[in-house]
Order: sequence, then C-alpha cells, then structure tokens
Amino acid sequence: MIADDLDTLDAQQLRDALRAARSEVAFKQAVIDKLTHENAILKRLKFAAQSERYSAEQKSLLDETLDADLAAVAAEIEALQPARATGERQRPRREKLPAHLPRRDVRHEPESTTCGCGQALQRIGEDVAEKLDYQPGVFTVERHIRGKWVCKCCERIVQAPVAPHVIDKGLPTSALLAQVLVAKYLDHLPLYRQEAIFERAGHAIARSTLAQWVGECGVQLRPLVDALTRELLGQGVLHADETPVAMLKPGHGKTHRAYLWSYCTTQFNPLQAVVFDFADSRGGQHAREFLGLPGTPCQPGWQGKLVCDDFAGYKACFELGVTEAGCMAHARRKFHELWANHGSQVGEQALKFFAQLYDLERGGANADTQTRLDARQAARPLADALRQWLRQQRQRVPDGSATARAIDYSLKRWVALTRYLDDGDLPIDNNWVENRIRPIALGRQNWLFAGSLRAGKRAAAIMSLVHSARLNGHDPYVYLRDILERLPTQPANRIVELLPHHWNPAAT
Repeated sequence: MIADDLDTLDAQQLRDALRAARSEVAFKQAVIDKLTHENAILKRLKFAAQSERYSAEQKSLLDETLDADLAAVAAEIEALQPARATGERQRPRREKLPAHLPRRDVRHEPESTTCGCGQALQRIGEDVAEKLDYQPGVFTVERHIRGKWVCKCCERIVQAPVAPHVIDKGLPTSALLAQVLVAKYLDHLPLYRQEAIFERAGHAIARSTLAQWVGECGVQLRPLVDALTRELLGQGVLHADETPVAMLKPGHGKTHRAYLWSYCTTQFNPLQAVVFDFADSRGGQHAREFLGLPGTPCQPGWQGKLVCDDFAGYKACFELGVTEAGCMAHARRKFHELWANHGSQVGEQALKFFAQLYDLERGGANADTQTRLDARQAARPLADALRQWLRQQRQRVPDGSATARAIDYSLKRWVALTRYLDDGDLPIDNNWVENRIRPIALGRQNWLFAGSLRAGKRAAAIMSLVHSARLNGHDPYVYLRDILERLPTQPANRIVELLPHHWNPAAT
C-alpha cells in the first residue's frame, strides 16, 4: 500500500515537473518568436530602399540605430537559445588588426606549472588573441598570450582559461567600449562622427561595427540598470520630470514626439542616482508603470513622496498611494513671467515673497534633516502671509487674466507646494531633476531623433549609468571601463556592488 502511494507521488511529481518544463519552453519560444519578428522588421528597414526624404546625416543616424538594434536582438535571442556545442556556433571572420599599431603583450599562464603527478610541465607553445584598445587619441593592440604547457608523463595540456569579456570573443577592449558609450551618450557624438575621429587616430572602425558594440553592451548593462532602478525605488522621496525627444516612425519617414522620463533622488539623500525611462508618449501610464502602480497586495508599488510639476500624467499616482510634493519654482515662474513680460506690480511683490522663502531655505540646505526642519518652521509664517496676500489679490483681478491664472496656480496647489515645510527630507522645488535633464536637452541637437523605441530605451539605460556616475563624483569613462571589465564575472547576487553609488574605484 505504501509502495503504491510512493509510485503515485513520484508520478505526480514527474507530471508537475514536465508541465513546468513545457511552460518554460513555451514562454521562451514565445519570446524568441517575438524577437525574431522584431529582427525581421529591423532587417527590412535596414536593407529595403530608403526614402529620399532623408538627408545623408539622418540616414547615417538611422543606420547606426538599426545596426545597434539588430545586435541587441541577436544577443537576446542567443541568451534564450539552449546551450550549443562550441563547434556549432558560427562567427564571422574578422580582419587582422593593422601591423602599424603598437602592441602590448598581456601574458596569461597557469597558476602552477607542476602537474598533479608531481612532474614539471613543459611549455610547448601559446595562443595569441589580439584586442583593439583605445586611449583618447591613440590606438594600441593588446596581445593576450596564453602559454601552452604539457606534462609528458600524463600527456596533459595545461593553459590559462580565456578571460571572459562583455562581448564574447569580441575585438574591442573594455576601454574602447567605454569610450564609444561615453562619447555617444554623454558627449552626444553620433557614431558617424566617432568613425571619423577613430580614422584620424589611425584605425578606421565602421559605424556598423560600432553600432553592433553599442547594441550588445546595452543588453549586457541592462541588469545593472534594473538593479539601479530597484535601489532608486527603495527611497522615500523622488523627483520626476519628462522632456520631449523626437522618435522615428518606422516606414513613415517622419518623427513623432516621444518622451524621456527622469526619476532621481533628492540632493539631501546620501544615495545619489538618476534613472531615465524612454517612452513613446507622455501618457501617465508610463509613470505608473515605472513606479509599479497600482501594484498588488504582495507588492503594493512605490508609496513615497513624489516631487513634480503639475503635469496631469502624475495625478493618477496620487490616487494610488503616492504623496504629491509641489514645485515652488514652477509657482514662482508664473509671477516672474508677469513681471518680466508686463511689469506687473503683483508679479514683482510675489517675487519678493518667494525670494524670502528661498533665502530661508538656503540657510538649511547643507544641514541635517532635523536642523533643516527647524529652520523651515521660521518660514511657515511667511508662507501663510503669502497665501493670505494671494487671496486678497485674487479678489481684485478679473477671471481669465494672466494674473488670475498665476495666482490660481499657487492657491489650488498650496498644500502640495508647502508640504516641504513639514518634512525635512523634501526639497522646496523640482529643480534638482530639471538640472539632470538639462544635458539631455542640450544633446538633442546632435541626435536629430531616436531611431526606434528599443534605441531610446537603450540610450536611457546607458545614460542612467553615466549620469549617476557623475552624480557620485566618478569619471564616467573610468567607471564604465571598470564595470565592463568586471561585469562578465560578477555574481548576480552581487551586481549592486557595480552600481555608481557603491562602486569603489580603489578596487580597480
């Protein structure tokens, strides 16, 4: 009887395991089919006839985007495929690096040249793999030499393993990849410009090759950006803002307005981080999705205080547990426009009130939370006086006037605007995140447009890392070079060690 129960239990376990395996295979196949379809669309866009409406520069930017997307999709498909035998994997042959470039030998030998049997190993040869390195303005070649050692007694060959690389068996070193990424996403240099710069440095690298490197790096860096996002959402106060970016409509030859959403910690938070999220519209669902709203009973989503402007897209978040903190700078801006454009006396007097509030705020800017909160208590009577004055002025101006709209903006949002007075961790305005976006806005004149949603998301992810590195006082190039070197061997449960606010340059 007991044996029959055991047989039944084993059979049930096998059926459950088989069902789970089939479900996993079906899920992976669905993802592979989706990526394969996307790959086919990208190839058609790349190799089909292009519209004559594109300028040469626009076509160049679009081509590099497609090459990067194709490489990224191929990397994702490969990661989902079952493990293959080494000989089954086909890789394109690459040209030899030019002989005129200086070489630097990097030797890799076994830790021990004594065989397990006690006999000394004898060196019988070596394998040499060349990687292209780049220091600003100068190309060099790293010759990775792996000596071959043999024990004649055991007929056994010993050789140091091939060092893992962020692009498996790739040509570029981590330094060269970091240079390409920083130049593209921090210095806003499109790949066709980098191609010309590299040619002047002594070695031409096709922009299609550069685009492939960018695409593959984007896939490899994604887990790091996901970890950065999780740490960001672990904070109680966040800034949020968004800025428009043109995105190409595939097949139409035209662009439409997409948005780069920005989320960052406050200047008072010891954790300094910014995460960019690219979306194809300004719909509020993108903010809710990033914040994990509405969430589930097990994972309720982010429930902190969000510092933002009065954009309607955030309003639904406040109905799902997020607390709104207003931006005093936006309220002030309305009155500054009145004064600057019309010489308004109401605008001038309001600016004096705001100036006093900001003077009191600067006094506790570098203090701890409690000291800052104590200092803000002195600002409470001034804020109450401003509110009373605004109410009095509102009764004197006609509805629909510019002055009425400026006053109504502040009065209707007064609770959110003054919430910072009762919370030492809240900033007075949203300028901190606006300053994070400013370099992005300046770079738009070089981008022309994002070539695809995937390209926009890749750009947002990499920019999250390089700008967070800058926030933490790191050189983005040095930071990226190091994490690209360490990422292939970094355990998944220790990925947070590579985040900009945890990264230790002394460990490099």
